[in-house]
Amino acid sequence: MSAEPILAGAPWLISGGTARVLQLLGADGEEARVVGGAVRNALLDLTPGDIDIATTALPEEVVRRAKAAGIKSVPTGIEHGTITLVIDGHPYEVTTLREDTETFGRKAKVAFGRDWVKDAERRDFTMNGLSVDATGVVYDYVGGIADARARRVRFIGDPDQRIAEDYLRILRFFRIHAAFGAGEPDCDGYLACIRGRAGLASLSAERVRMEMLKLLVAGGVSAAVLAMAEGGLLQALTGGVVYTGPLATMVAIERALGLPASSTRRLAALTVAVTEDAKRVATRLRLSNAEAKALDSMGHRWWRFATKDEANARRLLYRLGAEPYHDRVLLGWARAASDVHSSRWRELAELPRRWTAPKFPLRAADFIARGMAEGPALGHVLTLAEDAWLAADFPLEEAALASIADQAAARVSRERKT
Repeated sequence: MSAEPILAGAPWLISGGTARVLQLLGADGEEARVVGGAVRNALLDLTPGDIDIATTALPEEVVRRAKAAGIKSVPTGIEHGTITLVIDGHPYEVTTLREDTETFGRKAKVAFGRDWVKDAERRDFTMNGLSVDATGVVYDYVGGIADARARRVRFIGDPDQRIAEDYLRILRFFRIHAAFGAGEPDCDGYLACIRGRAGLASLSAERVRMEMLKLLVAGGVSAAVLAMAEGGLLQALTGGVVYTGPLATMVAIERALGLPASSTRRLAALTVAVTEDAKRVATRLRLSNAEAKALDSMGHRWWRFATKDEANARRLLYRLGAEPYHDRVLLGWARAASDVHSSRWRELAELPRRWTAPKFPLRAADFIARGMAEGPALGHVLTLAEDAWLAADFPLEEAALASIADQAAARVSRERKT
């Protein structure tokens, strides 16, 4: 075991809500420390993110102390000893020290205790098994400091056993490696993931979705997903063919354009060639309605962009709206071209920044004035006129609009007579 004051004086640790919780739960015979990802991030000079705190105090004592201090407490996971304290609107998840007595996924039975070593050993990866007290001393019982500094994601204990305890750890292994690791995945962990891949079928779609979407926006996603594909781990999750090349291209395109990482775009690049793929993946991962709709839109004839000029692109932008258009262009770019510096694809992708589609200027009144009666025919003539307006490249001059309206009205009149 090592204990080093390597985070002494860290601003996020010595002030604000974190310091208040540590002081509250670290007095009168009890101890409290920040644990897990926040410590890992701090060692890697990253923003700590969510602050999770472990304590020797039992849950009822945590609630009692919070109430006495005027702090709101919420029993978010009381069966596992977790209480969320809310300070200035910010949540701090507090969990009593524990050890698993029976392990089977999310339903592990736990016993509360006061042993920091056992609490660390029940966690998944060494870099997540670290804890830090209010003075900045980092406690390492599992070799996490060295692994964090080497950016090496390694299971605590026997990898096969840790995976069998919860098969979601297979996805977490690749997600944490993609976000914080460097180089090739740890060999022992990687081989254990392959050996345990059949267990992925036991996971709920909701848990898989959560991990997959987090993985897809991680910095090293391309290499991590390629390793997963080579290990036969992806088909069980997506239920179909995966496309690691387009995913890597999509990541490169987003970076070249200065765009934030999009889990939905990247999921489309990885899994969607046609709209049927989008429906399958949406069902398989139980995506939200918005995610499923976006995936379906991107998969709809994205290949047509390979031959579209800007005039045709403007018409599609008008039909789709800016965001769906942009995402579909990027999927077409990722699938149709390996050149992330293509000027033609960039121009298509940036069209919404250069051009705003005007509103269709003709209204029902324009056709009623031409003798059209209200009813289905009126809706039909408006559709014909809008199509003609788009084909003419969005004219706004009165003469051009009058000509479009006259021709549409005359066509509907002829159709009604026949």
